[in-house]
Amino acid sequence: MTSPDPRDVFRQEAQELLEQLEQALLDLEVTPEDGELVSSAFRALHTLKGSGAMFGFEAAARFAHGLENAFDLVRKGKAAASGALIGVTLAAKDHLRQLIEHPEEARSEEADLILADLAEAIGPNAAGDASPAPTKAVSADAAGTATYRIHIRFPDNVMDNGTNPLLLIGELQGLGTCTVCPLTSRIPCLDDIDATTCYVGWDVVLTTDRGRTAIEEVFLFVLDDMELRIEKVEETTKRLGEILVERGDTPPDAVVTALSRQYRLGEILVEDGAASKERVASALAEQRHMMAAAQAPQKTAPQQASIRVPAERLDNLMDRVGELVIAQARLHEIAAASQDVALKVVAEEIERLSSELRDNTMGIRMVPIGSLFGRFRRLVRDLSQELGKEVQLLTSGEETELDKTMIERLNDPMIHLIRNSIDHGLERPEGRRESGKATDGRVELSAVHSGAQVIIGIRDDGRGLDRTRIRARAEEMGYLAPGAKVSDNELFQVIFQPGFSTSREVTNVSGRGVGMDVVKRTIEALRGTIEIASSEGTGTEITLKLPLTLAIIDGLLVRVGLGRYVIPLSMIEECVELSAEQNRRSKNRNFLSIRGELVPFLRLRNMFDVTAPDEPFPKVVIVSAGDLRVGLLVDQIIGDHQTVIKTLTKLHADVETFSGATILGDGSVALILDIDRLIEFGRLQEERLKAS
Repeated sequence: MTSPDPRDVFRQEAQELLEQLEQALLDLEVTPEDGELVSSAFRALHTLKGSGAMFGFEAAARFAHGLENAFDLVRKGKAAASGALIGVTLAAKDHLRQLIEHPEEARSEEADLILADLAEAIGPNAAGDASPAPTKAVSADAAGTATYRIHIRFPDNVMDNGTNPLLLIGELQGLGTCTVCPLTSRIPCLDDIDATTCYVGWDVVLTTDRGRTAIEEVFLFVLDDMELRIEKVEETTKRLGEILVERGDTPPDAVVTALSRQYRLGEILVEDGAASKERVASALAEQRHMMAAAQAPQKTAPQQASIRVPAERLDNLMDRVGELVIAQARLHEIAAASQDVALKVVAEEIERLSSELRDNTMGIRMVPIGSLFGRFRRLVRDLSQELGKEVQLLTSGEETELDKTMIERLNDPMIHLIRNSIDHGLERPEGRRESGKATDGRVELSAVHSGAQVIIGIRDDGRGLDRTRIRARAEEMGYLAPGAKVSDNELFQVIFQPGFSTSREVTNVSGRGVGMDVVKRTIEALRGTIEIASSEGTGTEITLKLPLTLAIIDGLLVRVGLGRYVIPLSMIEECVELSAEQNRRSKNRNFLSIRGELVPFLRLRNMFDVTAPDEPFPKVVIVSAGDLRVGLLVDQIIGDHQTVIKTLTKLHADVETFSGATILGDGSVALILDIDRLIEFGRLQEERLKAS
């Protein structure tokens, strides 16, 4: 297997750093006095500069260096984290992404314009300090200085990654007055030396006014892998033995042994009558306690290790787990038909292990939805400025986890929905004041687990949907018959029709009727549903219901004629038996009374052209999506089934009744019913029957 291109690895890490930078900038816009956010932005830029230069992205490194200088001035209090600076840096971040992802398409004049705007944003006085001056040594008695004891030990393979330890030591020396002592005890004999291995460590005593953070930033690129201890030295004069013990260079008992060879201080004081024997004994006891405390091992918090894995490997692992689940189901059937007790025991053990492996693998693919929500903060900020509206973005349930594939495919639909909420839903500040609302509108994103589904909400507190205009436009475009009675949910679903828009003008944001139909198709392709609820004058809420994963689902296995089919368990409400009398009475009008409510049902035997004789006791599986309910008439309910989803081939792309297929334990294929299509089919059938 070929190793990954180091430039691609850098691009992936740069993507994370750019996202970290953007989040820090957006937070800094709200709390400009937060020094930790300034440091976070500075560290991200510093890392991008250093790593970019290391991997050959020279233009990106130079550009990041200019941004880093600006935030260094903010750190030192020479410039303010103003709104203008944040705005320019956000634009600079976009250009920096371009320099990293598509350097051949980036324009140098754009970088020059951004840096000019940056200099203007930090102010003329601070701009003169933007170029870093040579670092001068700082004397020990300068104001604000401190002395640090630093222990440095790099990993053996540090030079394999392109890091030169001596350059880092030299950078450390530039921070102030510095004494460097090499540690050579690990250097082997000449014959055993590997030229690529770093055997030397260093003890450094540094007096500087730059602080601990500046020391850590020298080793920023190797900080996670190296051994680095930084201790501030107290401004007191200590004896040699105390320093050696404190540094861990000499055990306390060795110092005591060495001192025992001398004439002891306590004995001299007692002999001279300067202290009593009892007082000396008490002081010695205190000294022993302090030494014991110094030798006690420090408890450190356990560290969690992590590893970066390409997404393709996780996909391949999930495929193999799916095949294992299918093989396990086949073994289960063989064991059930056998009288071999040992085989049954092995089958049960493999079923348990495959179930745990499936759950763990699916857990690896799960990503907190907060990673998706965080992307929209910049979108809301830019849109609010473009449209002249004041908008707050509120999020909840960021820890809710969803399959990584779902997260990736949800990005574009969510962008469309948020843009529409801000553009169509929220009023301008003056309009909100007239309605008695706060001038700043609110867009709320929420996520919550509900069984095998994740429910995502997008809510705004704007003007709400105009039912009259939607209906008029729907009748004009032929989506609704004039005067037809429809529920709010049915009326609002017209919004997702291609080309539908009630906007009177086309803007850069919306108004062309393009996007909402794509949103619905994308959500349905993810086997999800989308619902709209709105109250005029108070706002609109859009609810997305999505399965946790696209790989394996819980299903109900049913039989229709000789064929077997899978119904997703998350969409099933209940199962009822259709009596012979009900079956006879509903031959022409397929309705079933469920607790006083008429529910249309579909005869799957007729839809699938089944020629086998009718079953005497058919069953009806009630499925739902939103407030729509439909019954599916089947011959037999076999039971629940762990369904490994296989996509249909392109030859079956026009078959709308099925969303996929799965392989059963006996090797046969069962088709997975597309419930949304069937519900829509049942709704149309109900309308035809009501009209007849």
